[in-house]
Amino acid sequence: MGAVEPRQSRPAGPSGALETDWAGLCRRAVAAQRQIFEEVAGVEARSEYAGRGEGGDWALVIDRLCEDAVFDELEKLAAAGASFLAVSEERGEVGFGEGGPLRVVIDPIDGSLNARRTIPSHCLSIAVADGPGMGDVGFGYVYDFGAGEEFVATAGGGATLDGRPIRSLGSESGLELVGIEAAKPELALPAVAALRGQVYRLRGIGSIAISLAYVAAGRLDGMIGLRPCRSVDAAAGQLIAREAGAEVRFDGTELDRADLGIEARYPIAAAAGLDGLETLIAAQREVGKDE
Repeated sequence: MGAVEPRQSRPAGPSGALETDWAGLCRRAVAAQRQIFEEVAGVEARSEYAGRGEGGDWALVIDRLCEDAVFDELEKLAAAGASFLAVSEERGEVGFGEGGPLRVVIDPIDGSLNARRTIPSHCLSIAVADGPGMGDVGFGYVYDFGAGEEFVATAGGGATLDGRPIRSLGSESGLELVGIEAAKPELALPAVAALRGQVYRLRGIGSIAISLAYVAAGRLDGMIGLRPCRSVDAAAGQLIAREAGAEVRFDGTELDRADLGIEARYPIAAAAGLDGLETLIAAQREVGKDE
C-alpha cells in the first residue's frame, strides 16, 4: 500500500483557533496529570468511581481529577479574555467568556479502563476547532502517558511525534497490522470474521485517540471502532491521522457534518489508503447485523 498525499486542510478561521499557545496549555495539563497518576497509583486506588459523566460513561475519580487539571488551564485562558465552548467527557459543554465559534474538545483520559488497571496505554486528547464539526478542527494534541509520546497536528501544517514529522505510509503487503477498539466479544467476532484473510494481525490498544495516532505514525495500517465513538474520543486523533496523510471516515457522515457536541456518536475508521479503509468499513458494518 503506497503513501497517501497529505490532505489539503483549510487554515483555522477568523476566530483565531491557532493563535493561542495550545501546545503549551496541553503540556502544562500533562504535567499536572502525570502528578495525579503518581499520587493515585495501583488498581485499587484508581478504581474509585465518582458517578456518571456527561458523556454517559461511569467516571472514575482520576477522570475527574485529570479533567480538573485541563479546566484549570482553560480558566486561566478565559481570565485572559478568551471566549470558547469546552466540550469535555465528564463536565459536558461548558461556556467560557462570551462563547463564540471556538470549541475545545477534551477527553481527559482516553483509555480510562487501561488507566484504572494500570495498563500504560492511555492518553490526554485535546482538539481545538473554529466551528461545530470535525472538519473545523484546527489543532489536535494526544499525549500517550505509557510511551511518554506527544502527537500534535495543525490543520494544513502536518502532524508530528515529539516534534518530528510523521507520515501514514502503510505496509506494502496491505493491511498487515490493524487496531480494533471497543473490542467486546459480541462486537469483535463479526468484524474479525469479516477481516479473515484480509488482515495479518489485530491489536486492541484500548484508546481510540492512540490508535488514530498510531495510524498517523505508520505503526498501524488502519483502525476501526466497533461501536459509535464520541467526539471527545476522536476529535484530536482524526486530525493527526489526516494531517499525516491517512484517510478517516465516520461511516456515512461527512467530515464537516460529524458534530463535535457531547451527544454526537458515530462509527470511525482510518487507514493509510482508500482500499484498506473500504475493507475496514465493510467489516465494521458487519457488527450488529445479527441482532
